Amino acid sequence: MSKFFSNKFSGLAPYVPGEQPKGAKYIKLNTNESPFPPSPKAVAAGAKALERLMLYPDPECGALCNAAAETFGVRPEQIVCTNGSDEVLSWAFAAFCDGDRPAVFPDVTYGFYPVFAQENGVPYRVVPLKDDLTMDIDALMAAQGTLFIANPNAPTGIALPRNVIEVLLRADPGRMVVVDEAYVDFGGESVVKLIDRYDNLLVTQTFSKSRSMAGARLGLGFAAEPVIRDLNTLRFSVNPYNVNSVTLAAGVGALSDPAYTEANCRTIVENRAFTAAGLAKLGFELTDSKANFVFARCPGVSGEVLYQALKAKGILVRHFAKPARIADYLRITIGSRAQMEALLSALAEILNRPI
Repeated sequence: MSKFFSNKFSGLAPYVPGEQPKGAKYIKLNTNESPFPPSPKAVAAGAKALERLMLYPDPECGALCNAAAETFGVRPEQIVCTNGSDEVLSWAFAAFCDGDRPAVFPDVTYGFYPVFAQENGVPYRVVPLKDDLTMDIDALMAAQGTLFIANPNAPTGIALPRNVIEVLLRADPGRMVVVDEAYVDFGGESVVKLIDRYDNLLVTQTFSKSRSMAGARLGLGFAAEPVIRDLNTLRFSVNPYNVNSVTLAAGVGALSDPAYTEANCRTIVENRAFTAAGLAKLGFELTDSKANFVFARCPGVSGEVLYQALKAKGILVRHFAKPARIADYLRITIGSRAQMEALLSALAEILNRPI
């Protein structure tokens, strides 16, 4: 770092994104992107918006808020639009955490949570997952602070049912519960419609996964109106034009084509089942993933070794060296059937086992 970099960031450990190869061709199963292009309606709407790039985007994100309200069954005033769901998550750490209200989240979860806490200068507490990698609900309820839950969780893919989220919400109505639903469309239960019942609930979603718009960077936050006003206070203090015109228009287009999204999600779920069955036949152990990825390990085989061997065969998956208890797992994005067949074939060769 330079001599000018503030000491307040001296301990900041940046999030490490998945590899984005620029040279050699890979089957890319490492960053949970969709194998499908965006909806044609999203592409057409985004292209049309290019004609007006001389103008600032709508700071109120009115068209997208209205479309999202209709899609999710809430009111426009209960929505904030953001540059990816990471932005609203970061704001939640800034707005709802401090010295008296630390952030609380599991030890194995989305790797950005500790980064957001450090960046915003707030303390955080980590609650270990159980040995089976499920969340310890009693320990989460006992921990004091603002609770952040990825549901389905990443990288495990394990989902909490809606009634368990309600238990957490009722346990302490005086604390905020942030539910990160990045992967909810692949088998989880959304709690968006609970925002009218619980004023301590903030739900985040993204267009990156099920709506094939990772490159557009678009997220949504859902909460009671006072909470949305809090987040908009931050938004208008930092960047009122946080979502560009093309992304806003493409988001409206994507929401206008639910059949396209639903069909893609069904295919991902089918391919997930196919992949899980193939991995089990090869001797892998898997979590019960409800996301667009599987989380698997092969007993007796190093996760790092498998990751490197697959990379040598032109297949990228995600390997996490820390914490140690998941070091032998691979997080494998679900792609097309052909991509998953190639993955299984490569693993069979690496392990010298019949497929």
